[in-house]
Amino acid sequence: MISPAADVARRLARDTEAVCRRYLSKGRRQGRYWVVGDAMNSPGRSLYVRLHGPESGAGAAGKWTDAATGEHGDLLDLIGLNLGLSNLRDIMEEARSFLALPHRSESVGRRSIAPAPSGSPEAARRLFRAGRPISGTPAEAYLRARGITAAPPWPALRFHPSVYYREAEGTPLEIWPALLAAVTDHDGRITGILRTWLDPVRRTKAPLADPRRALGHILGNGVRFGHATDVLVAGEGLETILALKSVLPSLPMVAGLSANHLAALDLAPALRRLYVARDNDAAGRKAAARLHERGEVAAIEVRDLVPIHADFNVDLCHLGDAAMHAHLLEQLAPSDVARFSLARVGADLRRSS
Repeated sequence: MISPAADVARRLARDTEAVCRRYLSKGRRQGRYWVVGDAMNSPGRSLYVRLHGPESGAGAAGKWTDAATGEHGDLLDLIGLNLGLSNLRDIMEEARSFLALPHRSESVGRRSIAPAPSGSPEAARRLFRAGRPISGTPAEAYLRARGITAAPPWPALRFHPSVYYREAEGTPLEIWPALLAAVTDHDGRITGILRTWLDPVRRTKAPLADPRRALGHILGNGVRFGHATDVLVAGEGLETILALKSVLPSLPMVAGLSANHLAALDLAPALRRLYVARDNDAAGRKAAARLHERGEVAAIEVRDLVPIHADFNVDLCHLGDAAMHAHLLEQLAPSDVARFSLARVGADLRRSS
C-alpha cells in the first residue's frame, strides 16, 4: 500500500515543472531538467530537477540532485528545504495545498490533519494560503492587459500556478494557473474565493467553458480593497472594482462578484454612504435599485456610479485614467471629492515628501 507521503510525492512529480516554477522561480528549464542554484532558490546551475520520467525508480520525474552539496531527494524534500520546514506534517500540508487536493484525513507524525469539506470556506482558505502575491506573475499580467493600472500589492489577490478545473462531473480533471481573490466578511475573515483560470501563454482567461468559479460562502460578502468605515464603493466584477481603484485608489471598495450578490451585500452598521458602481445593463440597474431600498431602511445614503460604456473596466480601457476620473468626480458627493480624489492624494503625497 502506498503511503500518504509517497502518494503526494507522485502527484507533485506529475506536475514537476509547476512545482519548480513555484518554489524555484529563479531557475529555468534546460532540456529535461529544471536548473537553479540550490533548494533555497538561489540563482545558479548547481541543483537540477528531472522534469520527465517514470513515477518511481531510476530517472523518475521530480527527483533532484544538488551537485555542489550532494543533497538529493524528491519534491517533498525539495519543498521542505525551500521553506525551511523540518516536520513532515507541515511539508505535507504545504504540498497538498499547492496541489489543491481534496483534503482527506491523514495521520502525519502524531497529529491528524482533518479534511476540508469540498466547497467549504476552509477549503477556500487553504487554497488561498497556497497562493503567492501576484506581483510579477501571470495574474498581474492578466489584469494589466485589462487596462488596470492600480498599484499592487493587493492582499485580497493571489496567484496559484496549478489549480484543478473540471468542466462537469465525469469529465477529465485539468490543471491551469489561476488568479485567486479572497472573499471576506466585515471582520476580514475569508469565507470563500473566486478562481479565475488563466491562459498559460496569453494574457487572458483560460479557454474554458467556465473560466471563473467561486468556492465557499459568497452571499453577503465580497472581495475587499481598503478598509471601509463610513464610505464604500460596491460593484459587481473584480475587474470593475480594480478599474475604479486605478483612478480612486484611496476610496474603499468591494466586489460582490455578480449582480445578485451585489444586491445582497451585507452593509456595515457604521456605513453612511454607499456608492453602487453598477454595470450598464438590466441586472446592474436591478441590483442598484435593491441596494437603494436597503439603504433607505438602514439610513444609508446610496448613490449610483454609472459608467459610460458597459462597465467601468470598459470605460478605463476606452477613456483612459484622466477622463474616467473626471467622469467619476461628477458623481461623487462634494465632501468625497475632497477626501478621495487623485488631486487630494497627490497633495498628500507632496506634503509627505
